[in-house]
Amino acid sequence: MGTDVDIALLVKELCHHDAETEWIEFKTNNSDAEMIGQRISALANSACRLGIPTAYMVWGVDDKTHDVIGSSFRYRLEKRGNEELENWLHHQLTDNASFEFAEDVVCEKHVTVLMVQAAFCHTVDFERVPYIRVGSYTKKLREYPVIESEVWSRITKSDFESIAAKGGLTLPDALSLLDFPKYFDLLGAPMPQSRDEVAHYLCDDEIILRQDDGRYAVTNLGAILLAKNLKDFPTVARKALRLVQYKGRGRSEILRSKDYEGGYAVEFESAVEMIMALTPSKEDIIGAVRVQTTAYPERAIREILANALIHQDLTVTGSGPVVEVFSDRVDFTNPGTSLVDLMRLVDNPPRSRNQKLASLMRRFRFCEELGTGWDRIISSCEALYLPAPKAVEYEGAGGSVRISLLAYVPYRSMSLRDRVMACYWHACICFTNGETMTNKSLRCRFGEGGPSSSTVSKLLATAVGDGLIKPVDPETAPRYMRYVPAWA
Repeated sequence: MGTDVDIALLVKELCHHDAETEWIEFKTNNSDAEMIGQRISALANSACRLGIPTAYMVWGVDDKTHDVIGSSFRYRLEKRGNEELENWLHHQLTDNASFEFAEDVVCEKHVTVLMVQAAFCHTVDFERVPYIRVGSYTKKLREYPVIESEVWSRITKSDFESIAAKGGLTLPDALSLLDFPKYFDLLGAPMPQSRDEVAHYLCDDEIILRQDDGRYAVTNLGAILLAKNLKDFPTVARKALRLVQYKGRGRSEILRSKDYEGGYAVEFESAVEMIMALTPSKEDIIGAVRVQTTAYPERAIREILANALIHQDLTVTGSGPVVEVFSDRVDFTNPGTSLVDLMRLVDNPPRSRNQKLASLMRRFRFCEELGTGWDRIISSCEALYLPAPKAVEYEGAGGSVRISLLAYVPYRSMSLRDRVMACYWHACICFTNGETMTNKSLRCRFGEGGPSSSTVSKLLATAVGDGLIKPVDPETAPRYMRYVPAWA
């Protein structure tokens, strides 16, 4: 959907249909708000059932002859009580209703088009009642149990990524909204010489879709990955990556803030570079060579950022992934709860609620779908003797997950909880590598000047007491004791 659609061309294409269908309706001057609300519900649910990205209602076209006759309907002037029609409709429809009005002059006559996106996640209801189109009639969905079953079957099989973010576009208009050269660059493939060839590849990966009427739609997947500007796509505009740097350890004073306008594939590298630039680094002289040491491993930054983008719940409205840089940590927050237990991130098989997004991000070489991302994050932090990253899940408003990379602190300055979690994740990494944790390996994990053997023994006993690790053989002598995660 989008107001930059050629309305005149769209209307002419819709008029080519022999009769009203379940996804097209023609009106003259009917401006009844209740009628419009019911039609939005019916058209959205019918489009979902038929697998069509966008349905339409057109004022100014005769429903029998399909002649353009013009209309006196002006949606901007219509009100329900003291509220503008469009706002009132949003309040009466369920939160997954996505629609847009547009106006133009066609054949020297005023025409208004209502573009309605297909229902996703659940049915689109008006005043808590779902409607459906049966032929050219609008009916309550519950009165047609077979059709209702078909709608819900389509909803359960559909995914947010495949839904049209903006439809009714000519191919040049669709391509103009996307940084499609980036797509071929990231795949290491040569750029096709014609638009039709470009469209062939983008359609194969569901970046764009060819509609039945010959126009094109950019999918949510295409928009969120390759949009030149996410604000061009209302369904994903709030999913833009945001980067914020604060002064000190709290959020009371913002030093800088940046909202990345482009899609994730377009902005990923620049976002990583900016995060690394905002975190402290130092230069050491090793031999005759200057070596720059960063506060956080770039490998961990890349992995956590990619995971935050891929594993977010795209259906949670009003929020997107956020990176916050503090003096002592970097927080990565994404909307949606975790699909796996946060304490089992190392060994669990890979799972993603956004399969197409994850697949393309892997092909773009931003991540792997092997379930080894957390292993690499832990290992890279251990290599710099950093505290173990923190993973926290928050409830409310769809939930969210926050991963925190912590800056280096000496062992004596670490909290007991941080010490215990470092012990736990070290045991996990050893286990996945086919090894076992020992007193010596844990001492090495904390680096030179770290805890003594007796101090580590006490730490191991605490981790055992907390139910995080267990000895392989409880009867062996203390100096030969080996440990694995409690779940092993």
